[in-house]
Order: sequence, then structure tokens, then C-alpha cells
Amino acid sequence: MYWGEKTKRKYMQNCVLCGNAPCDMACPKGLEPSRQLRSIWFANEAYAAARLPRENICAACQAPCESACVKCGEVPIRKMMGFLTEEVKPKLDIEVPEHERALQTEICGIPLENPFLLSSSVVASTYDMCARAFEAGWAGAAFKTICAFDIHEASPRFSAIHSADGSIMGFKNIEQLSDHSLPENMEIFRQLKKDYPQKFILASIMGRNDREWAELARLCQENGADALELNFSCPNMMEDGLGSDIGQVPELVERFTAAARRGASIPLLAKLTPNVAAMGPAAEAARNGGADGLAAINTIKSLMSVNLHTFVTSPAVKGQSAVGGYSGNAVKPIALRFIAELGQNPKLSGMHISGMGGVETWRDALEFMMLGAGSIQVTTAVMQYGYRIIEDLKAGLNYYLHEKGFSRAGDVVGLALDSVSETTDVLERDSIVYPKFHRQTCIGCGRCEISCMDGGHQAIHLDKNRRPVLAPKRCVGCHLCVLVCPTDSIRSAGKRIYRDGN
Repeated sequence: MYWGEKTKRKYMQNCVLCGNAPCDMACPKGLEPSRQLRSIWFANEAYAAARLPRENICAACQAPCESACVKCGEVPIRKMMGFLTEEVKPKLDIEVPEHERALQTEICGIPLENPFLLSSSVVASTYDMCARAFEAGWAGAAFKTICAFDIHEASPRFSAIHSADGSIMGFKNIEQLSDHSLPENMEIFRQLKKDYPQKFILASIMGRNDREWAELARLCQENGADALELNFSCPNMMEDGLGSDIGQVPELVERFTAAARRGASIPLLAKLTPNVAAMGPAAEAARNGGADGLAAINTIKSLMSVNLHTFVTSPAVKGQSAVGGYSGNAVKPIALRFIAELGQNPKLSGMHISGMGGVETWRDALEFMMLGAGSIQVTTAVMQYGYRIIEDLKAGLNYYLHEKGFSRAGDVVGLALDSVSETTDVLERDSIVYPKFHRQTCIGCGRCEISCMDGGHQAIHLDKNRRPVLAPKRCVGCHLCVLVCPTDSIRSAGKRIYRDGN
């Protein structure tokens, strides 16, 4: 059993995931500790352990890495390296896979070396940025949305909600579209396709009328785009019926998809808005208009952080703010719900789904794939951690596929759809799964008792040694205690007990 996520985060919370990390330069064994720690952060400890020597060579080391750390003495690097070698490595079923062929997939028949793309945003807005991402290992990029009108951005235009460890949990932007001219963007496409012919260029476009949609589609195809993403979902472009105003009206989605289809023969993906009760009507309209695939979700309309002194929400621009787009790991559950809706819709059968919305780790990506996404797009995690996260995205997914015996990434697409229901009526309600206390790691904080008393069913009390005791007749198996325990000392017992005693 590996450490739980909360335990790992506790040991990792002081690591700032440095660039050109001093700990790497100080390591006398050349183990690249920053790389291993980053893999732990991104839920990829199996791969990190697999690439280390069998013996814990850090045990006898004086740990100059910890002294060199920018937060000297605050990051237990030696302890974490020992965790990988002594606790994770002995439990591994396979070594590091020799190749990444299992990651190969496709979008609408066009090959991809792996499922991971930059999503249409600032992270894919120049030649240099896309080139560096391609060199790092990203399979392609959805270029920042191209339009035929001038864009002038506000400053500042980002704000965020942070988790307890300091990482960004939720992210808001009021950013608009590409501020390069149409000729400049076409030159970028030509150069990218010349220099990186095997990489996938997904041209995101937004028009104001049928003519613009068709013309933008034509120009992007002629200048090297492999496919088009029709932006029907940007929450920051609502003037004159742009962006998510279109995505909320299926008739307009069908009309402008048809217009783009008249301008180009390459695959079309309609990028849909989550600012609807259901995504099916717009998705079906896109298919009727000629779309080959779907992309979801775009950001969610939001307000964030009212300043209690100025009374202005964030980001504030000269005393004013606006509704913007919310992204980051916090929106992943909402994104997964929409991906499942699309994946279960029989009217959309055969359409490629490119999923996005809160992906940070390979596990996040795999969840999207198991609910129907054939490719994965990422922005907010790249903005926070950089293009380098592709190493753990690829390595983690590749290790999983080999470990489970899947020959290709496409084999996992849709595997979880049969377990999903739109309502709770189908759920079995005649049994209970009790929590199980692991007393050797319990620190006696009493968080479980407090939560159960005030938010549960008063089924836990602490004994004289400050260890939790369960009252089975009161416990309903809600598992609130499992979620709030700060040391992962409460877990599911696994065994299901039926109310009739069997």
C-alpha cells in the first residue's frame, strides 16, 4: 500500500517544484531528486520508484540536496527518496516500459503519438511556445482561438483560489482570443507544420457570421492545420453573440458548424460550453452541422474573491471586474459529468471526444478517457507547472497501460461509462461498508469524532487514549471520517455488510 494522497502532500507541501532545482545539482549520485519529487506530486510514484536503483543509496548520504534546497531544511528529500525505494519499489509489478507505443492514438483518423494536447489558450499562443511544448513531448496543440477582429486584453486578467499547500485549486481568467493578426497566425501554422510535421495542429477559430466561420476554416486548412476546433464556448467573448452565447443555442451551433464545413474538409471539433443544463442538444446540433468530434469543457462562468475593502471582485481592472471563466482541478468533477453525458449519448456514437477541465495528472487524464474522451487537453496545470508536466502525464499513463495489459490508449476509452447513472435511483441501499481505523498511524487529533458528531451520525467517539471507537449501530457508512482524516488513518473496510446481518 502506497502512502495516501494526503500523507504524500504533507511531505511534499514545502517543495516548490523548482526550475533548475538546486537539489539536483547537489546530489552526489545524480539521482535528480527534483524529478522524483515532481513525479510524487503528480501521482506518479510507481514510475519514479521504477527508475531508481534497487538499494536505498540515499540512506547513508549526508543529504546535501536538503541543504541546497531553496527552502533549506523544510523538504524531507531523503525521506521521500527512501519512501520510493523501500516502500514503493518492492511492490511494483513491472519495470519501466521500454517504449511508449501504447500511448499512440488518433483524432478523427489522424495519428497522435500520445493523447495529450495543449488546449486553446495562452499556453499555445506563439510559435516558440508550441515549439517548446512539442520538444518536451506534447503530441499537439489547440492554438489560441483565431478571429478576424482586433483583441485588446485587460490587465490584470487572472485570479486564483489556492489550496492549503499553496497550489492553485481554482483559476479564473478574463482573457479573450489571440491578439496576433490573422496573417501572423497563418505564418505560425506554416512554420509549425514545416518544423514539426508529425505534431497535431488543432486550429481554434471563432467567427461573427457565416462568412467569417467559412473563411477562417479555409485559411487554417490551407496553412497547415490538421483539424479545426470551433469555439462555441468562450465565456469572455459574449459581445454580438460570440462564444458561449452561441454554444447555448443549438440552432446557432448547427448553423456555424455547417458554415465552417463549407470552408474546409479537415475534421471539425465543436468546443462546447458547460454553462448549460445539458450538453447533448448542442452536441447533436454540431453533428448535424457536419462536426466530426467534440471538445469539452471550456471554462465555467464565475466570479471570484470580493475584496472586502474595495468591494470589487478579482481580477480588478481600475475598480471594475467581470464574470470570467473558471478552470483548474476544482472543475474536474463538472467536466467529467459532461464527458460522460456525451459518451453515453447514442446519437453521438463514433464522434471523437477531446476532454479537458482540471487535468493535472495522468490519473485525471485516465478518468476522462474512461468516461469517453479519446484525447486530453490541458491549460491551467501548464500555466502553473510548465510544459514539463508532460513527462509524468505520458510516463504515468504508459506505466498503467503496461501494468494492466492494455496494448493501446484507445482500449480504456469508455470503460467507466456503464457505471454512471444520471440519477441515484439505481443505487443499492441495503448494505453498509464500515470505515476501518489504522491505529498505528492515528495521531489522536479527533477530527473524525468532530465531523461525525456535527456532520454525520454520532457514531465515533475517542477512547481514553484518544483513539477512535466506532458504534456500528449508529454508523451508516457515509465515509465522511475517511475524507477528513489528515493522516489517511481511516479507510474503507471494503467488506459490504447487509442490514439483515448477512
